[in-house]
Amino acid sequence: MLTLKNVSAGYDGTDVVKNISLDVKNCENLSIIGPNGCGKTTLLKVIANLLPFKGDVEIDGKPIRKMKGREISAKVAMLAQTSGIYFAYSVFDTVMMGRYQRMDSGFFGLPSTEDAQHVTRCLEAVNLVAEKDKEITKLSGGQLQRVFLARALAQQPEIILLDEPTNHLDLKYQVELVDYLKKWAPENNCAIIGVLHDINLAMQLGENIMVMKNGEMQAYGKTSEVITGNLLEKVYEIDVARYMAASLKRWESLQG
Repeated sequence: MLTLKNVSAGYDGTDVVKNISLDVKNCENLSIIGPNGCGKTTLLKVIANLLPFKGDVEIDGKPIRKMKGREISAKVAMLAQTSGIYFAYSVFDTVMMGRYQRMDSGFFGLPSTEDAQHVTRCLEAVNLVAEKDKEITKLSGGQLQRVFLARALAQQPEIILLDEPTNHLDLKYQVELVDYLKKWAPENNCAIIGVLHDINLAMQLGENIMVMKNGEMQAYGKTSEVITGNLLEKVYEIDVARYMAASLKRWESLQG
């Protein structure tokens, strides 16, 4: 479905992502982890064709450089980190924006009954039906994040790119979001690529995982085989495994 070959990209002539190659199959969930500034978000922007790059990126065997914007939008949806800049549309209308590239009438046309029903299903998925008429400027950060996720789901893409999707979400919604995405992907014939800081959530979301540092791939493969204490210590430069074990021990003490 998605193939990257020797991809490099960056800003002002400096590569932030360096020589990345990978293959993401249909219905695959891939997590990407690594320290701040290692190139995770830049890589997502390349896949969404939002940033110039060197190398090759193909979706279903077709180079994205040869794809028009509407064609890419039908294939790829990206949930970026919330910027804090948006218009006072209703929740329903904001999610409906994800449908326009699938509407024959285009952006200025009227949604069909089917479009409205699909948007409602997406709002049900993120538990926001009750807020459908509320302006998004009046939502909490967690609610807003769920609105933008529903908008991405409304596109019915083949690939969903998630850049820190659990930002602003409390623990309950973090777990529910990951569980829902794992269910959504195979049901909708969709692959998910998620950038996450939380290693536990990353391991829960992706059956496969890529670990980055300084713009380079450090490891890539089955999550159960890739993640080791030695690798995490090398990448994060702290004993992550010991820290996680200590956190678990403290949690167990609270239960007992």
